[in-house]
Amino acid sequence: MKKLLYVLMILSLVSCCKDAPKDPGNEKDSVIADPNNINVSILIDLSDRIDPSANPNPTMEYFQRDTEYIKAIEKGFLNHIKSKKIITYDDQMQVFFNPEPLDPKMNEFTKELKVSFDKNTERNYFEAVDKKYSELPLNIYQSAIHDGNYVGSDIWEFFKNKVKDYCIKDDRRNILFILTDGYMYHDNTKFNEENKTSYLTSKLIKANNLTTSNFKNTIEKNKFGFVKANDNLSNLEVIVLGINPEKGNPFEEGVIKEYWENWFREMKIKNYQIKSADLPSNIEPIILKAISNKN
Repeated sequence: MKKLLYVLMILSLVSCCKDAPKDPGNEKDSVIADPNNINVSILIDLSDRIDPSANPNPTMEYFQRDTEYIKAIEKGFLNHIKSKKIITYDDQMQVFFNPEPLDPKMNEFTKELKVSFDKNTERNYFEAVDKKYSELPLNIYQSAIHDGNYVGSDIWEFFKNKVKDYCIKDDRRNILFILTDGYMYHDNTKFNEENKTSYLTSKLIKANNLTTSNFKNTIEKNKFGFVKANDNLSNLEVIVLGINPEKGNPFEEGVIKEYWENWFREMKIKNYQIKSADLPSNIEPIILKAISNKN
């Protein structure tokens, strides 16, 4: 009899342990990303690269190219959503600057440009988003140019302190577009750790003697590059658009791209593209393909 009771007690304990609820805090990687739901972010470099007086381009001004790039990003975003069943909608898109411009209207523009879709989104919202992205980006650039107080490009600080909170959602596919000429500089975030820096300027490229076809070996030998800003951004895809090197050094564009590529790899960003400034008609297919994730 005692043996029977003993066996029953053991079976009861096993059953309790089996049915006990799991602590989600002990489960690793409990959030699984759904690649069909996307989170698109656009980081705009509002330095003097967009100034039509300082950096004119008779074919098409750089701020106009940017607005067309943004329009193409919005097109790709909406195309993606329209390809899904309404019940699966769970997507969003937003625009950022770093640092923020002084003009208070900019805050209102970014609020309007933060859009999201879920299963309750009405069909006419597509038209509303299309209208916002057709008008507001140009207002942003015109305001910055009219103000003339170009705030610089603190992209390093954005990656250090903001990118995870602003641009990454664990349950979605995260895509960050950066519109910049490739140079990175801001007075508030200018430092170096040995031969690595938080900034990149044409002057620095010359000072580091990166003006010959041997620039890759020089970079590797001297360990030049950006200071690593984050440890693990493997769930973020990055597309840099608008690389525009200063004239005079035929290898400057290659140096800029090498800096960015090495930086991304250090931060474990696996999926990235770095594209030179070009006409929107040439860049749009690249943007659409990146968002659709089709090879």
